Amino acid sequence: MPASHQPDLSDIHLGDWVDRRLPANWRPYVRLARLDRPVGTWLTLFPCWAALIQASHALPDLRTLLIFSLGALLMRSAGSTINDIADRKFDGHVERTRLRPLANGQLRLSAAFTFLVIELALAASLLLLLSPHARLLAVCVLPLVVIYPFCKRFTHWPQAVLGASFNWGMLIAWAEINGGTPLGAVLMWGGAIAWQIGYDTIYAYVDVKDDARLGLKSTAILFGPHGTSCIALLFAVAIGSWSVGGWLLGMSMPYAAGILAIAFHLAWQVKCIDLNHPALNFRLFLANIVTGVLLAIAAYLGTL
Repeated sequence: MPASHQPDLSDIHLGDWVDRRLPANWRPYVRLARLDRPVGTWLTLFPCWAALIQASHALPDLRTLLIFSLGALLMRSAGSTINDIADRKFDGHVERTRLRPLANGQLRLSAAFTFLVIELALAASLLLLLSPHARLLAVCVLPLVVIYPFCKRFTHWPQAVLGASFNWGMLIAWAEINGGTPLGAVLMWGGAIAWQIGYDTIYAYVDVKDDARLGLKSTAILFGPHGTSCIALLFAVAIGSWSVGGWLLGMSMPYAAGILAIAFHLAWQVKCIDLNHPALNFRLFLANIVTGVLLAIAAYLGTL
């Protein structure tokens, strides 16, 4: 348990709307799906929206927007369930994750597996609404979603696998709208991966002491005291990839203004990073929702 003079870094806040408003037997499932912590859904959704806008070279139609939004919500929820199943024996020993329903015994493993099947079935139903090419590409992300939680056991780069799977919707968006994935779109996806490795490394510094004690790996452990410089480099790669990718995709000049705004925002994050201040790092991680919003806005500006 955290000392009384330190902030509680748990990602579950007891007494929140889940505890106040939902039936007791619903609460573990809502928390398992991270519906009480939607930051991951937004971080998945905004790059996907940006890709839909770029592929359409306009605002996408409401039907397509709804399909991809529901897909992001369901796959993020399913990925979170897989993650909690895989990490159930570790989470109880990590300050941030100690209150998760599988770690603290609120939910049985068999119930979590049943819930996962339901989540995946709902996500699979959306595939029927996609083109064959997009459908095939969507199925290809499943191995990444499944393997990610286990990566921290054998590589310092689990954030790279997470970044690839989290932003896979960008590739699916191009397949659905254009029937193919041009080089510019791949660069946009690569930039999103670099961005995610950067911001998820900031997040990993929240858990770095617990992870090291448990023998787990992360980019935060790999980078050590050089984390700020490494994160700055990853953010620079993201900006470069998004700049070149946007140019190859024919984005108009206002797109550059949006990318410049993102560069300033990411530079502010780097300036604020304190590797020894977990609460601050968690707030900086959350600030990347703004980065996602700016990316979607930049994509729209590029179509004007």
